[in-house]
Amino acid sequence: MAAFRLTSAAFDNGEEIPIRHTSDGDDVSPPLSWSDVPDGTRELALICDDPDADAGVLTHWLVYGMAPGETGLPEGIPRDAIVEEPVSLVQGLNEFDEAGYSGPLPAEDRGPHRYFFRLFALDAELDLPPGVGRSELRRAAKDHTLAQVELVGIA
Repeated sequence: MAAFRLTSAAFDNGEEIPIRHTSDGDDVSPPLSWSDVPDGTRELALICDDPDADAGVLTHWLVYGMAPGETGLPEGIPRDAIVEEPVSLVQGLNEFDEAGYSGPLPAEDRGPHRYFFRLFALDAELDLPPGVGRSELRRAAKDHTLAQVELVGIA
């Protein structure tokens, strides 16, 4: 079986995230695509965070409740806790206590930051309510992760 993969049409792994997807630009979520979801997957979840922030790891996006048959997220997912179109999903709270994506805005005097987009293939439906935080999502997913893949963008 091929390896679980996560890519973006907007940037390659280890490359710069386009300004359109940052708080300096339009602040819209980047398009993401994945393939070769492991057999037995019942739900997909995504965490995007910045481990290089002075205040510690900052959460930029939490998505869960995605069906295993989904193959990606288009650009510009609405900032609603529950999204039905173009993909059915639930969103948690980012570091700024908002549902949905909040793009990079690193301090200019500190140099580039890494933004990790991590996709989890889970063997159970987590049944989490909208608006959970990163630690709650990670805790719920911990014993149900079949596979994890990541894509790193720089800003």
